[in-house]
Amino acid sequence: MDYLLTEEQVMVRDLARQIAEEKIAPVATQYDESGEFPWDIIKVIAESDLFGIFVEEKYGGTGGGVTELCLATEEFSKACGGIAVCYAASALGAYPIILYGSEEQKQKYLPDIARGKKLAAFALTEAGAGSDAGAVATTAKKNGDFFILNGTKQWITNGGEAEIYTVIAVTDKTRGSRGASAFLVEKGTPGFEFGKKENKMGIRGSTTRELIFNDCKIPKKNLLAKEGFGFIIAMKTFDKSRPGIGAQAVGIAQGALDHAVKYAKERIQFGKPISSFQGIQFMLADMATQVEAARTLVYSAARYIDSGAKDISKISAQAKLFASDVCMKVTTDAVQIFGGYGYMKEYPVEKYMRDAKITQIYEGTNQIQRSIIASELIKESLKK
Repeated sequence: MDYLLTEEQVMVRDLARQIAEEKIAPVATQYDESGEFPWDIIKVIAESDLFGIFVEEKYGGTGGGVTELCLATEEFSKACGGIAVCYAASALGAYPIILYGSEEQKQKYLPDIARGKKLAAFALTEAGAGSDAGAVATTAKKNGDFFILNGTKQWITNGGEAEIYTVIAVTDKTRGSRGASAFLVEKGTPGFEFGKKENKMGIRGSTTRELIFNDCKIPKKNLLAKEGFGFIIAMKTFDKSRPGIGAQAVGIAQGALDHAVKYAKERIQFGKPISSFQGIQFMLADMATQVEAARTLVYSAARYIDSGAKDISKISAQAKLFASDVCMKVTTDAVQIFGGYGYMKEYPVEKYMRDAKITQIYEGTNQIQRSIIASELIKESLKK
């Protein structure tokens, strides 16, 4: 479909597609097997100025928004969901600064992020605080002109590779979720270390690590907004970033569909390509329809957010929910079309299926998305 993209958006999409086809696709299996961080690909993306497409021009970006980020993320994900999330997770880490950073904080951090010189990461999840984001146990105690951070964050994408971390920590335990605050923590700060690198089922081309804070001394000027705004910052960040997960899911699903169509034309059974059989044709038709529907919802959500709308929680959650469910269904069907070959690592679709699963989990499980959507529906009904 023609989504009536602007000339600049078409350029972003086409450039990301070229990088995906020429640079990412040939090494996707290599990084999936090794689990190494794809710094060579990150360098290519940085040189192409794609890290700055969602950052204002005055901070070194190109002035785009969520839509441009989704276009690039989708194209990268067609080739490799793991490498794509290395890119997208830097945007997740940057959004709190974009949304709530002071002018000084924006001038200090955003230009390096926009150039791809430094990666960012977002640190909310803990062993006991996954879907229950209000259960954060990491603390930040005020000590003069500093805050002292103690605690551990878990499953942080870009952990250990990023230079700039947005960290949610509790500054007042008596206030529950309203007692959480957000801090900017730089790699190399004394008392800030990294734990084990996780051995994951999918998105293995990205790095996921623990963050460990042991009397980590953070200047007060690194506090985002003000004390007690941490939970709000986290939720508003997810409202902006969830369509990016939807775009990752659309890209993974489209990549799997493309492989399935190609294979169906080449695979001969009973003297004919399996693409000639109605059973396979109907599967491919459903897969293509589901992917296009997911893409339409993701693009619509991104454009709505970029319009400056305030009531974005529901559409953001819907985009992430629907696209990731479609992604899991389509990649599973792609494996089915490949049959026994689909289950083998020599063929590409088993990786797409493994990469798909995480899109239903991170940045809020799909069960949490359904809770958000229902909550927003109820709020809307009360206003009528």
